Amino acid sequence: MKAVTVEPHKPGTTRLEDVPEPDPRGGSVLVEAVAVGVCGTDVEIMEGKYGWAPRGRTRLVLGHESLGRVLDPGPGGALQAGDLVVGIVRRPDPVPCPNCAVGEWDMCRNGQYTERGIKEIDGFMSERWRIEPEYAMKVDSSLGLLGVLLEPTTVVTKAWEQVLTVGQRAFWEPRTALITGAGPIGLLAALIAKQHGFDVHVLDRVESGPKPELVRALGATYHSGTVAGVGFEPDVIVECTGVGQVIADSIEAIAPGGVVCLTGVGTGGRTIGLTTADVASKVVLRNNLVVGSVNANKRHWYKAGQVLARADRAWLAHLVTRRVPPEEFMGALHRQPEDIKVVIQFADL
Repeated sequence: MKAVTVEPHKPGTTRLEDVPEPDPRGGSVLVEAVAVGVCGTDVEIMEGKYGWAPRGRTRLVLGHESLGRVLDPGPGGALQAGDLVVGIVRRPDPVPCPNCAVGEWDMCRNGQYTERGIKEIDGFMSERWRIEPEYAMKVDSSLGLLGVLLEPTTVVTKAWEQVLTVGQRAFWEPRTALITGAGPIGLLAALIAKQHGFDVHVLDRVESGPKPELVRALGATYHSGTVAGVGFEPDVIVECTGVGQVIADSIEAIAPGGVVCLTGVGTGGRTIGLTTADVASKVVLRNNLVVGSVNANKRHWYKAGQVLARADRAWLAHLVTRRVPPEEFMGALHRQPEDIKVVIQFADL
């Protein structure tokens, strides 16, 4: 069968190649790939910045944003042939640490977790894949191809859970939310904010095109420019860019008692404005919280499914801006100016 593979930490090694059929030891559920979403992590792995091959091998099958159709559900499970499923990405560490032991592998303490398509387990960018039944999430069939959005939705589902949980340390009635970045994570974060009843604002660099249109179609307000330029102090900021200056500006702009949630992962970047000590002083004196959020556990996958089930299908459909066949995978891995979510489509529904 065909799969998109890479030799981690070696740029220029990504290719579509023939690989063996999935090993039954990888799970009793056999799945035909329908689509795989492409994100920045895939690009970083392709560029040699990240990723780990399975032990004893040099190459890794890419892809962690999956959608597939069950070919063989295996013995005694709840799945049936033909069901649409998405594969959970992370697996608990083998020790396990206290968090992994209770199913909170997203909060792993010792870093020995593994992840499909990222760290030591092959991903989903192959014509067929296997999965353990407990890590296969059934998708509402009415979503169709849009089920490929489930994994990125889990990221911001957890982020919002974190925000609303830590905010309850004191009496708190948040009303306004600013989302920085209007990529797929930012737009899905805005969707969840609207579902929670917030007055939602989204900030991005572009001034026209699909991003502003999608924000307005959601009933939110779009801004281009700087965080300070939005003209108010948000109760919640969900930061989805990973850009150092935007992070610093968000911490400076948050309302007293507000929460900044960092979901964007970047590196470096010089900032202008407050020093580290000034930031600490501002956070302390204004009773602010800054929390980071990454990955998701099974609870968040379930909640993310509910988010998508409630969402307007036409709006969700506009998040998927390009679909390419596996043979054109390099085109999917190189972003175009108006891309939001690009998927590699292996099969029709």
